Amino acid sequence: MATFSMIDVNTVSLVGRLTRDPELRYTSSGTAVTTLPLAVSRKYTSKTGEKGEETCFINVVVWAKAAEFCAEYLGKGRAVFAEGRLQSRSWETDTGQKRSVIEVRARRVQFLEWVGKEDTAEEASAEEPEQGVPEEEIPF
Repeated sequence: MATFSMIDVNTVSLVGRLTRDPELRYTSSGTAVTTLPLAVSRKYTSKTGEKGEETCFINVVVWAKAAEFCAEYLGKGRAVFAEGRLQSRSWETDTGQKRSVIEVRARRVQFLEWVGKEDTAEEASAEEPEQGVPEEEIPF
């Protein structure tokens, strides 16, 4: 019997609009982290010919200088391209409830619209901290 080796791929590319202003925070070690709450929509036509739209809401997490750059120059309603990987986190609330989330950990964020500027695009490299950040230091 032949055995096949499977390669895992964890890459996400999204274009969407921010649903609110970015949230900039700092870990206890001083590393900047920004959450970009993104709405990504898809238009479709049903089998009956009815047009519709569905929207997926996902948080994109950006680290270090890119986090500060995103927080400074992006705002609610602005379009961005985000590229990165999916990451899941789990935690327990103060009341003992278990929570989990799947979010995009950005490698690259490209501004498709700037606050106060028209027809411009800029890119922020969203390199993760070299050693990584311990789960307990993530401020949200």
